[in-house]
Amino acid sequence: MKSLYLILNFGSLLIPFLFSFHPKLKFYRYWKALFLSIIISSILFISWDIIFTLNGIWGFNSDYFIGTKLLSLPIEEWLFFICIPYACVFTHYALLHYFPNLGLRPKNSTIITHIIIAILLLLSFIYYDKWYTLVNFIVTIITLLLVRLFNSSILHSYYLTFLVMLIPFFIVNGILTGSFIDNEIVWYNNNENLNLRLFTIPIEDTVYAFSLILINLALTDFFYKRFSKQKLVN
Repeated sequence: MKSLYLILNFGSLLIPFLFSFHPKLKFYRYWKALFLSIIISSILFISWDIIFTLNGIWGFNSDYFIGTKLLSLPIEEWLFFICIPYACVFTHYALLHYFPNLGLRPKNSTIITHIIIAILLLLSFIYYDKWYTLVNFIVTIITLLLVRLFNSSILHSYYLTFLVMLIPFFIVNGILTGSFIDNEIVWYNNNENLNLRLFTIPIEDTVYAFSLILINLALTDFFYKRFSKQKLVN
């Protein structure tokens, strides 16, 4: 099915986009900040994607995309870095709208942050020769350190909203990695990862999703507050 990856992208985006105009949510107010964040994060993740694809660390099954490529990546892979961050950042803000007290105590959030960083740092040292594991974990460590330094309050709620996002993550990423279909849409060179799977999903993908969403969320929050201050000043 040549259009399956495209369907997954737009299927992930459809409901969040439609509900962006809900009178209680008014998520469209975040569009300027969010799209700027998506552009910035895409520079990192698409560059990473291109390098890994060219070096055979992962790749794409031509049976499931329409055939158009840009810089070695299917056009659907480019759309992934628009559709998925949009859907996830929307989900985060929607959850906080309906559950405004959702969040961990700052002390607990700090403990979780330190534990995650310690575990990822240890695994990075042990599996330094596995490129997906190493780069993925280092990016996440740096992301957590920066967010912890400049806007730690995001983490209080993000640790909980991310757990909710894992539900659609397992569906979408499960299909991408071969669940429910004959072959995977995205294949992985297991010599470059831990070769541990959650169903069909490499365990590194959960860390990858964590940092991808967090980077977009932190940047969106930063730009939205900055644009709001500019409006007040003007």
